[in-house]
Amino acid sequence: MGYRADDDYDYLFKVVLIGDSGVGKSNLLSRFTRNEFSLESKSTIGVEFATRTIRVDDKVVKAQIWDTAGQERYRAITSAYYRGAVGALVVYDVTRHVTFENVERWLKELRDHTDANMVIMLVGNKADLRHLRAVSTEDAQAFAEKENTFFMETSALESLNVENAFTEVLTQIYRVVSRKALEAGEDPASLPKGQTINVGGKDDVSAVKKVGCCSA
Repeated sequence: MGYRADDDYDYLFKVVLIGDSGVGKSNLLSRFTRNEFSLESKSTIGVEFATRTIRVDDKVVKAQIWDTAGQERYRAITSAYYRGAVGALVVYDVTRHVTFENVERWLKELRDHTDANMVIMLVGNKADLRHLRAVSTEDAQAFAEKENTFFMETSALESLNVENAFTEVLTQIYRVVSRKALEAGEDPASLPKGQTINVGGKDDVSAVKKVGCCSA
């Protein structure tokens, strides 16, 4: 693929990472966007985000992935954090069962603040710690099916399935957007170049969606 300017993309999708503190959200983000992993685990303060551009079909999709602290004291930022998001990775730690139990609460919060078309993936991180596993793949798979979400186990440390998890979410968002375009009587193959499922301008990444990709 030839050189593309940073702003040369067909779609911009905001994706949020949620889950308890310490489950590895920040390392999933850094592994996907910068291919980096830090063994020095430190809690995220407030909110940060990173971007990465991928190709889905023949379209260029820019992902803006937001990461926030899992601690309760930061819950006040919730509505701004979720605003404009079209996808989410709900992360738990396969070695800490309590983080899996709390997924239900995270899903409720997510669904309270977002649209029904939100693409959600349940992510069991730290799958490399096989000897410490506390949540079985089968239990998590069953829960994901019950909640109607996608599911994948990852290891940010070993770079296992990280790419797959994010790419699958972005591909599914693209499918939702294409389907909505079809329902609106447009041909998704001929969507205007540069149409953006936007989450705001450069200065306000939390602005409301500009295009009704996912509003009821």
